Amino acid sequence: MRERFLTGYNDFVLPFVCGMIFVLAYCIIGMTRIILQLPAQDRKRFFISLVTPKTFFKNVKDIFLKCLIHVDLWKRNKLLGYMHSSIAFGWFMLILVGHIEVFLYTSNLGAKALYYPIFFRYFVAETESTMKGSLIFFLMDFFLLVVLSGIALAIIKRVRSRLFGMRRTTNPSFLDLVGLYSLWAIFPLRLLAESFTADISGGSFLTKSLNYVFTEFLSNHANMLPAWWAYSCALGIFFFVLPFSRYMHIPTEILLIPLRNAGIRIVNARKGLAKAQVYSCPSCGLCIDACPMVVLKGNIRDTTVYLNRQIRRNNEARIEEISDKCLLCGKCTAVCPVGVEGDKLRIAQRSVRKYSYSPDYSNISAEKEAMMCNKFVTAPNNEVSSADNEKVLYFAGCMTALTPVIRKTTESVLEKAGVEYEIMDKDGGLCCGRPLLMAGRQDQARQLVEKNTEIIMASGADTLLLSCPICYRIFRENYTLPGIEVIHHTEYFERLVLSGRLRMRRDNTKYVYHDPCELGRGCGVYEQPRNVIASAGVLVEAARNRKESICCGGSLGSLTLGFDKRKAMTENAISNLMAGSPDRIVTACPLCMSTFSRYSDRPVEDIAQVVDRTSEAGKL
Repeated sequence: MRERFLTGYNDFVLPFVCGMIFVLAYCIIGMTRIILQLPAQDRKRFFISLVTPKTFFKNVKDIFLKCLIHVDLWKRNKLLGYMHSSIAFGWFMLILVGHIEVFLYTSNLGAKALYYPIFFRYFVAETESTMKGSLIFFLMDFFLLVVLSGIALAIIKRVRSRLFGMRRTTNPSFLDLVGLYSLWAIFPLRLLAESFTADISGGSFLTKSLNYVFTEFLSNHANMLPAWWAYSCALGIFFFVLPFSRYMHIPTEILLIPLRNAGIRIVNARKGLAKAQVYSCPSCGLCIDACPMVVLKGNIRDTTVYLNRQIRRNNEARIEEISDKCLLCGKCTAVCPVGVEGDKLRIAQRSVRKYSYSPDYSNISAEKEAMMCNKFVTAPNNEVSSADNEKVLYFAGCMTALTPVIRKTTESVLEKAGVEYEIMDKDGGLCCGRPLLMAGRQDQARQLVEKNTEIIMASGADTLLLSCPICYRIFRENYTLPGIEVIHHTEYFERLVLSGRLRMRRDNTKYVYHDPCELGRGCGVYEQPRNVIASAGVLVEAARNRKESICCGGSLGSLTLGFDKRKAMTENAISNLMAGSPDRIVTACPLCMSTFSRYSDRPVEDIAQVVDRTSEAGKL
């Protein structure tokens, strides 16, 4: 049974209704603009993905797990995960159950459908004599309590962020604070308002308990109106400031997920996917702790969260400064709970600027092609033959040229295993194109990629072997080499060991492995180098490893960071590696090896050196 004890409208609903209409209109227009800014081919791919069953269900799953449950935050810190999911999922369930309640108990809603699910307890009196009535009352009170527990944790986090695994948090803007405090006020005010009417409109364990207290000194139900006004105003304020605050990430992430699942990439620095990522940034500050540059406090405001803030403000000077300083290590991307690609956003910002530099690569064509065409040497190992006549083209890269021991030991390992190989850049003069891409010089990089592709395809190789993670990632992501396997030497060494072409001699030396940024976070190669090292000695782990490995500080990604300021970053990374008291530091990047060697008090080696020292030729 139900009865209406007030009219179906009251002026207090206006702040909520106006705010809701405004934010819905803003989001629809904004998201439409983002989709229209996509290149035509990407836009077509996006719409096709929406109706493709596989991507459709993945979108639904990802939105539920990432936007409502916040699974990535749960993995990082359970208290941080609960705080976010209790507010997001709890609020969602209040809205869902509220609409179910309206559907069950009212009809002929018309325009009232917009605000009835939110203010149902004010306009409709119910009875809990039925099972559905009791269940709905309980669910509404339960999820309200869940949200309130999350709000309580959010308040604690503002003053004790370390409890949530965060040493630093973002300094909020004025509108961020308005949004924050209005969000915190919404649910206590809802509890207050619904508790005032729980003896008329129904309630459960939470609202009824408070109602018993209120009726002792506020018996006149007219006293409830200010609470409902305050609740509506808090909602209205939150919705009006949402598009101009950090909370715009709530609706934008719902668009970002299907864009990402459709395979869309950043093309324009300020439009399309880049814009969706910027507005999806929740300003949580996880990227601040992750950034290796913040070991120097002056660099805190050069992290991704502040870059996104400056892009939204169109502050060109700061955008340029932040983008150029970044090491492009990708750790901010790895820890971001919504997948904002901080490194790619910076490269995109760099590409906005114009350069007159235009190198000519035509002069390397004839010489290099003649050198590479089917000129392979067979390793002098008569006991082991190359499986299936595999032909390996080894590209050492610029950084390996500066650390010749890596190239020397890599060649030695290949010869032990009887691998037929040729060195692509034996005489120097070749670059993978990464420096041009990092500087935003896309056209010049494309010319170099095309020239290198001609040389590689003309070589007759089956496998392109890289010992530099930077080169490895560039060849994987920016080159099209049909019929040629692109592989890093850590992966190839594991293959040689597993196939029996190399036999390892294990001892008690303790090794710690440093995950290079481009090889680990960039390409997902984590286990292969560890498997190889474990076959040579005792493997111990760093305090932070794999995707949260700390950049060595020597990255060429920064265009402006001085050598003197990198020392503290390198020392911080070395300290991280010392957690297991290793005898030797092993890495798989010539730049990391060179950088660590300057300051480490123990030997620093490339994995090729370890394999060469502890292996002998095997037999097929």
